Amino acid sequence: MAWQGLKLNLRVAQKQILTPGLVQMVSVLALNRLELKEMINQEMIANPVLEEQSEEPTQADNYSDENFLKEETEKVPEKPEPNPFDEFDVGTFFNQYLDTGGDGGQSQEREVSERPSFEKFLSSPTGLTEHLQWQLSVTICSDAVRQVAENIIGNLDENGYLTASPEELTEKGKYSQDDLDDALAVVQEFDPIGVGARDLRECLWLQLKAFDPQNTLAQQIVSEHLKQVQSNQLKEIARALNRPLEVVKRSIDVIKKLDPRPGLRYNKSEPRLVEPDVYFRKVDGQWQAYLNEDDMPQLRLSPTYRRLLVKDAADRDVRNYVKERFTAAVQLMKNIEQRKHTILRVCQSIIARQGEFLDQGPDALKPMMIKEVAEEVGVHPSTVSRAVASKYAHTPQGVLELRSFFSESVNGPEGGGMSLLTLKRLVKKMIEEEDCSKPLTDEQIAKKLDDAGIHVTRRTVAKYREDMRIPSTHQRRVKS
Repeated sequence: MAWQGLKLNLRVAQKQILTPGLVQMVSVLALNRLELKEMINQEMIANPVLEEQSEEPTQADNYSDENFLKEETEKVPEKPEPNPFDEFDVGTFFNQYLDTGGDGGQSQEREVSERPSFEKFLSSPTGLTEHLQWQLSVTICSDAVRQVAENIIGNLDENGYLTASPEELTEKGKYSQDDLDDALAVVQEFDPIGVGARDLRECLWLQLKAFDPQNTLAQQIVSEHLKQVQSNQLKEIARALNRPLEVVKRSIDVIKKLDPRPGLRYNKSEPRLVEPDVYFRKVDGQWQAYLNEDDMPQLRLSPTYRRLLVKDAADRDVRNYVKERFTAAVQLMKNIEQRKHTILRVCQSIIARQGEFLDQGPDALKPMMIKEVAEEVGVHPSTVSRAVASKYAHTPQGVLELRSFFSESVNGPEGGGMSLLTLKRLVKKMIEEEDCSKPLTDEQIAKKLDDAGIHVTRRTVAKYREDMRIPSTHQRRVKS
């Protein structure tokens, strides 16, 4: 029998570790102005070492803060820490680090999050899923039908349409087709009428059956001639049904008052309070970016707690606790300053490329990619994405989301001098100004653009038109 001996192998490997400080840096960068203000207030509650600086801080306060940071650095020699954004892709490791399965050094964050927020005591609008589940809870039906109905409710899109297959809803044969039919009938009777439909035709038909059951003509039109309704082919419908045109028009007027997206009334996004995070202002003929710091708490380190760090001023456990809180406070202050620095650098890069837009308006918007700005600023693209996420700039063209300044070029990321958003505006303007009796075809629009020096194909025009949810030529035509 051969003996297996122990072997010692040495291996050198590079590992990228996302430290708690870096996690907080990434989190702080992604916050907009209102979220940052709330986060600072929560941190001041959780960490007694943090205080809000008075409007006119004394020289002694500033001196003591700076010296404390210097002294702490001298006491604990550390290796110089490079800019973590230059070292690796933060986006790759961020979600992994925040895995709730591990501690990840986030005891402080958990400590704050465990405190109930005041907003939790306020009523919030009911979503479509909750609204339907409540109705199901007070509906009498078998356990099998109830389970399938829950599966149906869980597979509705934001418009209220059913997106799952029968196999998925019955859990691959666990429930019968009869259970599915009964469950679907139950859900389709819930408010809002029309939810649970599998297509537009069924959605409208359900509403007609509930709201206007005597209008059999409208029901027939929806069942058999919906495409012709969408194409406004009223004479063809009247001829096919052998009914007077005026009678058909009245029924179609009823159909047009129905809701094609019944689920949206419960899935509407609430209006958000928007405050500009930055101001774009022209100073001496040059555009500049300024961070909006109005009412933003300015932090300092508490002199009272600092005295507890002196030897013999408190016992060892107290000093260790205070030192831990000081370390967390210093890290937060550094990360807030890093956020400010990064956002301003990104905004200056945006301004350098979009000065004509700020002066002239939307038609002067130039193509600009996140990767280009990242290379100029010297950070990873994911850093730029977080720096502009959910943040707004006050500009001469209005309060705009920073993301709106980014757009690929007409000919793709590498070529073309026109922004894709600008091209879409041109296509939309052409359609708005067309003769409704002779609407422009996609080919005609492409030809007009080509004559103006903008070279795109008919297929490209069709794609942009569909992206803007503009109907086809046939559907836009209005017959006299």
